Amino acid sequence: MHMHSMHKHLILVHLMIAHGIVPGMDDLDVVSSWRELLARHATTWCTLERELSEKHGLGVSDFEVLDRMSESDHGKYRVQELADAVHLSQSALSRLISRLEKAGLVCRNMCAEDRRGVFVQITDAGLERHQQALPTHRAVLSRSLTDR
Repeated sequence: MHMHSMHKHLILVHLMIAHGIVPGMDDLDVVSSWRELLARHATTWCTLERELSEKHGLGVSDFEVLDRMSESDHGKYRVQELADAVHLSQSALSRLISRLEKAGLVCRNMCAEDRRGVFVQITDAGLERHQQALPTHRAVLSRSLTDR
């Protein structure tokens, strides 16, 4: 389960408990679950950061941007949509895109319909780096999310 989905799931469980829909879990159980989720997220993030950096020269956010773009229909995203998808501020994403652009992994293009809009598009080199890093990313997630 994607970390964002896990976060949504935990919030949903908390709301259900708060409204008495899930019997048997009190506030201590919810807080304990929340802290476990935070600890798992931190451990997973650090492991991903280390392995993606050492093996592929990518940070977690770099990989996430490439991953989202590789999954899109045309390998491109509007900057604001991408910021929302990867949970970064527009300024943080702009700096990240600049680094990826300098590395030749993405390029920026103006939107033909809206001259103010900017698209970020994954390059062939970006697709190749993503494919190389994908098994590392998925292996870390698999280990982290199945180990208890």
